[in-house]
Amino acid sequence: MNDPNYYANQHNAYNKSQKKIRVLDSTLREGEQHPGVTFTNKQRIQIAWMLDYFGVDQIEISPIVSRDHFEATKTIIKQGLKADIVAHVRALKQDVDVALKCDAIWTATYLGISDIHLKDKLRITKEEALKRAVETVEYAKSHGLKMRFTVEDGSRAEPSFLIKVCKAIEEAGVDRISIPDTVGVMRPIGMYNLVKMVHENIKTPLDVHCHNDIGFALANAFAGCDAGADQIHTTIDGIGERTGIPSLAEAAVALTYLYKSPNDFRLDMLTDLSKLIEQYTTITPYDSKPIVGTSAYKHKAGTHLAAILRNPAAYEPIPPRVVGNRRRIVFGELAGKTGAGYLMSLLGLAKNDEDAKAIAAGLKNLRMGDLLEIPLEDRLEKKIINEQKMMKGEEVK
Repeated sequence: MNDPNYYANQHNAYNKSQKKIRVLDSTLREGEQHPGVTFTNKQRIQIAWMLDYFGVDQIEISPIVSRDHFEATKTIIKQGLKADIVAHVRALKQDVDVALKCDAIWTATYLGISDIHLKDKLRITKEEALKRAVETVEYAKSHGLKMRFTVEDGSRAEPSFLIKVCKAIEEAGVDRISIPDTVGVMRPIGMYNLVKMVHENIKTPLDVHCHNDIGFALANAFAGCDAGADQIHTTIDGIGERTGIPSLAEAAVALTYLYKSPNDFRLDMLTDLSKLIEQYTTITPYDSKPIVGTSAYKHKAGTHLAAILRNPAAYEPIPPRVVGNRRRIVFGELAGKTGAGYLMSLLGLAKNDEDAKAIAAGLKNLRMGDLLEIPLEDRLEKKIINEQKMMKGEEVK
């Protein structure tokens, strides 16, 4: 048995045939709703190109925000990218006209359907909301557009009304329906039940758009996929309104390694995508952010160092080079005998157990915390390549 995750995969209960779960990236729409974030048109175009090359299925941008956003949307659509460019607008005919002026093929509209959105945001009745939803879909479809409709705040909407709206827009010809947890109040089981309810009542493909207000966005998104949705909304580093939505890096890696979804992602771009957003926004991912954080592949505790030096898979789910990150080992007061011995070998010192123990004790007695970080990649290149093959189920030589 070569796969260290073999038994974990049994618990994950994979089916023999895995469905593809698509990714819509909304960095250019949801991402710009993050406080302090705004992109230039050149930056928007570059981000779109990189997301397309990475392998997302759809890229979302809103042409109604400003003249600049309109021009960016129109320019990106003209690029002929492989990903669908989704023009995100309100559920209004005049907004659909803006999408048409961009030469959009795909558009997405949204309309709040919860009681609080209807009463305090839109100030319309349920009947008026239903009429507006259907008329917007019919108008877009009559002009040849493909359309996704987001039933905004669907997780807090009256279930019978949610189903009524979904059935009505399905009959009107909508191509996809997005089920959002707009304020991030769902537990994973709750999101599963919500999406399952919708999925059992309609045949239209479903998206999930989950907010991270309580930290459940990624878990809720995958719970929704387990219940029948087949597309997740993400942004680079999870930026977005308030605390954002699922991170592209975490979603893409989970799809590849935990869900075995047959996507064609260039995972080695993930760290560079994160750095690009950091450069354009000055938002630095926290050190321990999964996949792309600077500490995601740092190993410090003595027992961890000892294991990593023998086989990195002991404490790494996937090799860092797969996602464009780097492995580092940290020496300091937590270093043990094995780590100290490795440090001695790097310094060209003769290595023996007694001296290694003495150095480890000396590092502890200094009480100065972490003293030194060393990259650990080149010496383990062959092992890392084999790890990558193992994770993909390929033969290891």
